[in-house]
Order: sequence, then C-alpha cells, then structure tokens
Amino acid sequence: MHNVEFKAELRDMTIALAVCRAIKATHIAALEQTDTYYQVTNGRLKKRETVGEPVEYVYYERANRSHPKLSHFTLYDEEQALARFGTQPLPVWLVVRKQRDLWMHGSVRIHLDKVEGLGTFIEFEALVSKDNHVARCHESIAELRRAFGPAMGEPIDCGYSDLLARESETA
Repeated sequence: MHNVEFKAELRDMTIALAVCRAIKATHIAALEQTDTYYQVTNGRLKKRETVGEPVEYVYYERANRSHPKLSHFTLYDEEQALARFGTQPLPVWLVVRKQRDLWMHGSVRIHLDKVEGLGTFIEFEALVSKDNHVARCHESIAELRRAFGPAMGEPIDCGYSDLLARESETA
C-alpha cells in the first residue's frame, strides 16, 4: 500500500480544531497510541498499540524530507507479524507515545498529535488508490496545508521516532 504524507509542527491546537470544523472534516476518534520501533535492516517496523484496538504492526519505507512524501507500507496483525519477522524478540530502538485526534477530510486523514517529550504536530496522510492517484494525493495535501497554514509551524522532515532519537542525542 502507498500513501502521501506531510508532517509539521502544530503551533495552535485551537485554530487547528476550528479549521477542521470550518472545512467540515469528520472527527473519527481521540486515540492514545504507543508505537514501539524495532531495529530492522531495511525500512522501519513499529508495533502500534492503540487503547481499545487490536495491536497492529506497520512496516514502511519512505524518504526523510520536509515536503509531502510517498510512503510504502504493509500492515500486519500480530499473527502475520510473527510469521513475517519471526518469533524471536526484535531489538527495540525506541518508543513513541502520543495522543492523536483523528479527523477525515475526503480521503485524507488529519492527525492532531500530542507527542510525549516532543510537543504538538499535525500530519496529513492521503491513501493512494485507483481513484486517488499520487498527484491527487499531493493536491489534497496542498489544499489542507493552505487551510491549516495559520496553525502550522515548520515542516518536519522525519518521523516522531527520528525526532526523539535526535532529542536523546542532544541531551
């Protein structure tokens, strides 16, 4: 599967929520998530634990850049992950804990995230499909970037795991 992603600092949650309502985004859920990242040879592997939801493993590859980027990912349930990655415990790289307010606007997921130890962020994820090709995903994200501009800070060139790793290196 593929999606186009964009992440930025979120300077004002109140404005972001007002924009969600103004553009008639649909509120899906308030989520509490813990992502455990494992050391793997290629790409990234994380175990996502969401309160009240089944455990999910996400393997993905994407470039680190501040512009919207294409991500290639595969979702696994626990049984599939054990079959794919083995039963021996993988070495843990780090853990990301966050509270995520999930909204949908058309085919784009809007994440308003409070990440433990990092701050607040906004992320757009547009799933690529036959009807929603890569160029359309980029267009949808560009529209949302304009709408949320007053609430957004600097673009982020990497994932939360990389940001936490950078924080621990400078500490």
